[in-house]
Amino acid sequence: MTPTWWALVTLVALGVALTVAAIMFVPWGSSSPTRAARMTALRDLPAGMVSRGRALHASLRPSSYGSLLAGLVAPLLLGFTPAGARIVAWVAQPFGGHWLAEALLGGLVILTIVWLASLPFTAWRHAVLRDYGLSTQHWGGWAVDQLKSCAVGAVTGAVVLAGFYTLTHVASGWWWSFGAVGAAALVVLLSFVFPLLVEPLFNTFAPMPDGPLRDELTAMAARDGMPVQEVLVADASRRTTGLNAYVSGFGATRRIVVYDTLLREAQPDEVRSVVAHELGHAKDRDPELGALLGAITAAAAVVALFLLGHWDALLRRAGVDSIGSPRAIGLVLAVMAVAGVVVGPVLNLVSRRVESRADQHALRLTGDSTAFAAMQLRLAEVNLADVHPPRIEYLLFATHPDTVERLAAAREPTGGPHPPR
Repeated sequence: MTPTWWALVTLVALGVALTVAAIMFVPWGSSSPTRAARMTALRDLPAGMVSRGRALHASLRPSSYGSLLAGLVAPLLLGFTPAGARIVAWVAQPFGGHWLAEALLGGLVILTIVWLASLPFTAWRHAVLRDYGLSTQHWGGWAVDQLKSCAVGAVTGAVVLAGFYTLTHVASGWWWSFGAVGAAALVVLLSFVFPLLVEPLFNTFAPMPDGPLRDELTAMAARDGMPVQEVLVADASRRTTGLNAYVSGFGATRRIVVYDTLLREAQPDEVRSVVAHELGHAKDRDPELGALLGAITAAAAVVALFLLGHWDALLRRAGVDSIGSPRAIGLVLAVMAVAGVVVGPVLNLVSRRVESRADQHALRLTGDSTAFAAMQLRLAEVNLADVHPPRIEYLLFATHPDTVERLAAAREPTGGPHPPR
C-alpha cells in the first residue's frame, strides 16, 4: 500500500482506539442530579449570589468571546490566505530561505502574531478581574506572567516546529508516522514534567507548616491509597483572591498543593473537602486518562493533517505546495483552530463528567456533605462564580459542573441538610 493508504488505515485505527478509551475510561454513567434537585438548590442560594456572579460574567463576556474570535480569525487569515506563507518566506530571507529558518523563525513569528491578536482581550479580562477584586496582581506582575507564558510557549513551539519540519523534510511521504509517535510522546512527557518545571515559574511553593490540618490531609491521602510526598502551599494571593487546591505529579512526584487564599478563607473541613476532590482525580487516574486521550488525539491529528495535505484546493488557497512545508504553518494553525472549536464542547463534556466523579469521591471519602456544600458556596462567593450559567454557555464552555449542580449532588447521595444561608 502507498503511504496515503497506510495513513488512512492508521487514522481509522486511532479513531477506534480513541473511541474505545473514551467508552472504557470516561465516567459517562456518573449520576447527575435531577432537575427538581437543581431547582431546589438554586432557590436556596443566598440572596444576591446569582446576580453578583452573573454581573461579573456579563462584564467578562466581551473579552472572552473577543479572545475566542481573535484566536480563530488570526489563524484563518494566516492559513486560508497566502499571508502566512509570505510572512514565513520573508522572515527566512536573510538566511537564504533555508527550510530550518522558515520552520523555526517563521513559525515562531506566526505563533507570536496569533498570541498578540488575543493579548488585548487577555488584558481586558485582567482589568475586569481587578475591578471586581478577584485579581490582586498589578499590571507589571501581569506583564511578567504574560512574558513567562510566551517564553514557555516559544521553547515548546521551537521544539515542536524543529522536530516536525525535520521529519517532513527528511521522511517525505512517511513523516506522518514518525510525527504521530512524536506528538503522542510529547503529550505524555509534558504531563509528567509540567508540575516540576513549569509550575515553579509562576508560583512559589513552601511546605505547609506542621499541624493538625497537614496531618489530616496526609492521613486522608494515605487512607485513600494515594500517599503524597509533600503538602505545599502556593503563594496564589499575589495574583488572585480565588480559592483552589490540586494534586499534581505521579508516583514519587505526587504532592498536594493548597492555595494560601484557601487556607486563609476556608474552614479546615472545607479544605479537606477540596483536597478530597483532588485526590479523587489521582485515585481514578484522571491525569493519566487525560494523557492517554491527549496522546491518541495528537497522533490522530498529525495523521489527519497529512491526509488533509492532499486537498489541492486548500493548498492553493494557502499559497503553498505541500502541507509539510514550513510555509504552511499558518494553514496548520488554521486547521487546528477550526478543529478546536468543533472538538472543544466534547472535551468540556468529558471534563464535566470527570469532575462530577471527583465530587462523588470527595463526598464518599470525607462523609461530610455539609462541608462539601459549604465549600461550594464559599468558592462561588469568593470567586464570584456564575452559579447557574445560561445553558448554551454551559454546554459549550463549562469544564466543571456549576455550583447549583454540585449543591444538588451533595444532597442526593447523603440526604444532607440544605446549604447554609
